[in-house]
Amino acid sequence: MDISFHGAAGGVTGSCHVLRVGGHQLLLDCGMFQGRQEEEAHNHDPFPFDAATLDAVVLSHAHIDHSGRLPILVRRGYRGPIHATPATIDLARVLLRDAAHLQEADAERDNRRRQRQGKALVKPLFTRDDAEATLRLFAPLEFDTPTDILPGVRVTLIPAGHILGAASVVLDLEEEGRRRRLAFSGDIGQDDSCMLPPPRPPDRADLVLLESTYGDRNHRARADTHREIAEVLESAWQAGGNLLIPAFAIGRTQELLTLFALHREEWNLDRWLLFVDSPMAIQATAAHVRHSELFNDQAGALFAGRDLRQLLPNLRETASTEESMRLNTIRRGALIIAGSGMCTGGRILHHFRYNLWRRECRVMIVGYQGEGTLGRKLVDGASEVRIHGEDIRVAAGIHTVGGLSAHAGQDELAAWYGAIEGRPPLVLVHGEARGRDGLAARVQADFGVHARLPVYGERMAL
Repeated sequence: MDISFHGAAGGVTGSCHVLRVGGHQLLLDCGMFQGRQEEEAHNHDPFPFDAATLDAVVLSHAHIDHSGRLPILVRRGYRGPIHATPATIDLARVLLRDAAHLQEADAERDNRRRQRQGKALVKPLFTRDDAEATLRLFAPLEFDTPTDILPGVRVTLIPAGHILGAASVVLDLEEEGRRRRLAFSGDIGQDDSCMLPPPRPPDRADLVLLESTYGDRNHRARADTHREIAEVLESAWQAGGNLLIPAFAIGRTQELLTLFALHREEWNLDRWLLFVDSPMAIQATAAHVRHSELFNDQAGALFAGRDLRQLLPNLRETASTEESMRLNTIRRGALIIAGSGMCTGGRILHHFRYNLWRRECRVMIVGYQGEGTLGRKLVDGASEVRIHGEDIRVAAGIHTVGGLSAHAGQDELAAWYGAIEGRPPLVLVHGEARGRDGLAARVQADFGVHARLPVYGERMAL
């Protein structure tokens, strides 16, 4: 039995690992590469394995960097089950349909330009039909329910605290009398989320695959983060313009809304016109309410018998394009949460065109911004950015709030690993160089464990 790494090996996107045991092949995640143009180009590459020969897929959670190439996998011949928690399946339904729509729209727009230039036309990475075919393959697995999914492969999903339904994957493997337990962390959340219970490590393992997104640093304390948000809200109100919040539609938007409901009076939120301007986020919020049994005690009590409109009476969800366009006539007092979270597309770009050049406006960055993204450029202090072919001067104030990350910081990652019996061999994935190197140094110092840092295509025996 062995495992090979075909994404998120030296980077934070494209999660994809192939496990071979007893003549069967199992895929852990099948995520899309995101960020720089050269990274996203890898989404067009052929898989380094035959999709039709895979026997099963286990999906840790719904985020596109973990699920986004599943429709390509299906287009290229995969017909087996895709195992995930029911909440992950609900969110993947939202994300994959949206991703397919964007792929088709991008190809159509690109082809109009290519026709004018006499160039060959392109096809979308995948279509809505591919997405629907993928969704029909999903097979629900409940948390903490060991399930035999292949001969010699038993899977148990345990809560990872990252987003709704996110799981760490524990695989009990048997081949010719040899037994191994592999633990794949997926993406691990912080211990003090306002919505979800803390992540839970497995009790034991023979090999651990651990994410390392923030392996080199810790986040600000949650109380400090809340004070910072309050300060940004007050500063933005006093400046007299609008406040734009690019936020991931899955997880971050719902966490913000929960925080707004918890601190409504303290943060004087009733004076704002609150908008969630993202059809995907609106659908994802409804999915969260449907799975409220997964909330922690605080969020469960907050939402018990109530919806968001009761908790935030001034909130409006703008699903249609026309509603979204009307927001850009508002000159003051609009607080707009819109995607995409890294400002690489979506409605936030339209709001930037109308607000980014205005000194009285503010932008609050609340999530990870990958290298090469527009969001990273704003965080790094760019004085001008290009949006839809137009150069836009950056005059609005840019505020970065780092403590809301859905990823654990270094202390929490080290503690998660340290709680596993016997400190088993460790492989660090899902991290850029500084994240992986930082966490590797930490576990070496704390536990005397030398972590392995695989590169793309590397294969290791279990």
